[in-house]
Amino acid sequence: MQMKTSPLAPETLAVLPPVVGVRLGAAAAGIKYAGRTDLMAMAFDEQAAVAGVLTRSHCPSAPVDWCRANLPAGRARILVVNSGNANAFTGKKGAEATALTAQMAALAMNCPVSDVFLSSTGVIGEPLEAEKFDGALQQIVRDAAPDRWEEAARAIMTTDTFPKLATRTAEIDGVPVTINGIAKGSGMIAPDMATMLAYIVTDAPISAAALQTLLGQHVDTTFNAITVDSDTSTSDTVLAFATGAAGVTPVASADDTRLAAFATAFADLMEDLALQIVRDGEGASKLMRIEVTGAQSDVSARTIALAIANSPLVKTALAGGDANWGRIVMAVGKAGEPADRDRLAIRFGDLAAATDGERAAGYDEAAMSAYMQRDEVTIGVDIGLGDGRFTAWGCDLTKDYVTINGDYRS
Repeated sequence: MQMKTSPLAPETLAVLPPVVGVRLGAAAAGIKYAGRTDLMAMAFDEQAAVAGVLTRSHCPSAPVDWCRANLPAGRARILVVNSGNANAFTGKKGAEATALTAQMAALAMNCPVSDVFLSSTGVIGEPLEAEKFDGALQQIVRDAAPDRWEEAARAIMTTDTFPKLATRTAEIDGVPVTINGIAKGSGMIAPDMATMLAYIVTDAPISAAALQTLLGQHVDTTFNAITVDSDTSTSDTVLAFATGAAGVTPVASADDTRLAAFATAFADLMEDLALQIVRDGEGASKLMRIEVTGAQSDVSARTIALAIANSPLVKTALAGGDANWGRIVMAVGKAGEPADRDRLAIRFGDLAAATDGERAAGYDEAAMSAYMQRDEVTIGVDIGLGDGRFTAWGCDLTKDYVTINGDYRS
């Protein structure tokens, strides 16, 4: 299925510098389409520290089960990702395909299978012919190079219309370190740790435990704060790797004060990748930012924000450029969280739509309609009950979303 690039795509793609200790490659294995690059590997020259956050779906894919089993050891030598087939809901055959892929990757890297990490994305329920990886995987590892980030990002795309890349730098003890990341995701996006995959690599010498803490601290306000269609994938995976190649005294704990600048850059990169996923939402033409304040707690604010972001009525109003604040009221009311109708305040950008539970005095329909024509819209909701706050991101719902998903398996 050929799709036009999202109108919310970045004007230029980030160019990622090499990260010492990791090489990347990709190939066409013929998983779903002939001649399409659909297999990617990251090969680590030495054992890298690894951390991860995986889907909370009760129907996870076989590769998610594999990663979950290997993560406690905190070591990685190779990551292998295929697109075109999610290897989910594939029963015993799925587990066998995962094991075979891991064996081939371990052989190519001369490492134990416990150092292999796997992801698959694409159609659910179709058996994965892992035999197709043999030879292609060997070639990828042989030809892998430090500068093939964009090629790797393209290899993991499904309904994505552009590859998602980001890079940041920070200093630890005055030594520059690099953080690179790639991601994929366009539909089935409501991560709950879509089909969402993200991989972050740094040359900083950070322990797996510290990396896991950082990932856990920031995933809820980045990858878990986005939604395209409210559907949590069987395959959601975020993995972070640290090669340790930078000349810095190793960091064992996330509480180490030397990590302050790194943690900020790490979180910023995660948000960048998360927002690129929303910008590439299937059929999306507008990005919405939902800022909920005044809730009884941050948890309550999160629930309300995602209720607004996931509402089909809010999303279709956004698509039509309609500042239908009544639909915002509806979404707040259905969220199941404490709310007082007569304290509610709603704004679009800086324009007040409602205050104290009714339409705002001086409400300007013409100004509101003009604001709604933007491709990025902020919806602000103050609950008026406390200090809880949360920001979520979503996109509109257009006819193109139905077309894309109506044709997905065909």
